[in-house]
Amino acid sequence: MSLAVRVRKFPFWSYVWFILGVLYFVLPLLATFEFSLTLERDKIGFKAYEKAFADPDFLETFGYSVFLATMTIIVSIILIVPTAYWIRLRLPEARRIVEFITLLPFVIPAIILVFGLIRVYSSPVNVPFTEITLVEPLTNFKFGTNLLIIGGYMVLGLPYMYRSVDTGMRTVDVRTLTEAAQSLGANWYVIIARVILPNIRTALLSGSLLTFAIVVGEVVLASFLGINAFGPYLFLLGQHRAYEPAALTFTTFLLTWAAMGIIQLITGGQEQVAGAH
Repeated sequence: MSLAVRVRKFPFWSYVWFILGVLYFVLPLLATFEFSLTLERDKIGFKAYEKAFADPDFLETFGYSVFLATMTIIVSIILIVPTAYWIRLRLPEARRIVEFITLLPFVIPAIILVFGLIRVYSSPVNVPFTEITLVEPLTNFKFGTNLLIIGGYMVLGLPYMYRSVDTGMRTVDVRTLTEAAQSLGANWYVIIARVILPNIRTALLSGSLLTFAIVVGEVVLASFLGINAFGPYLFLLGQHRAYEPAALTFTTFLLTWAAMGIIQLITGGQEQVAGAH
């Protein structure tokens, strides 16, 4: 093969754009990390990380956000997986409508969503011609507020979770798997829980990771609903301090990348198993 043919086949511009993209994302992260190490003057150290992790509010807010993220992921899976499965199996004509609905969170800002939730669920509902309050406002007790914010987080994560699940179902023959399970006497619950879910677990992990990142870093809903979550805590911390928020931000990036690496390992293992068969 001649040198000219080799040069022509070398994807020069592909590597250029890839390197530029990597620099665009990595350089700000490295700058944040470097800044977080300079809490003490003329000295490089992890003092900012020690102070940030020692703050009891950090552990409380981050643990609470993890709880909200876990509940949001569980409820989203319970709602979205049967919906995507039924649309792919029995209602393919409704797919465009559902995809349009799942894209609405990109158009409607979170501030509109939270004010709508507050307007609807923070005012008591009164029966006409009486003064008896039938429904206690959900925002008057913590469990009700948790329900509201989990519902709001489900809406914000809907585009990512639904498209991940829908893409995962495209890779498997849903109809054949369903007919095979029904021929063995399986009901709908068994089909979804023991046949469909194991075959789309990689897609579920991807959607869950994106949902988790959204919930942990979300500020608007938690602030206006009065939730003591990690997003508002990090925002308020940044109003008074500089180094600790940088340390926590870099740490959350590391957690996200670690989760992505785990998903890649799981996906690669599945591909190898599939190839072996």
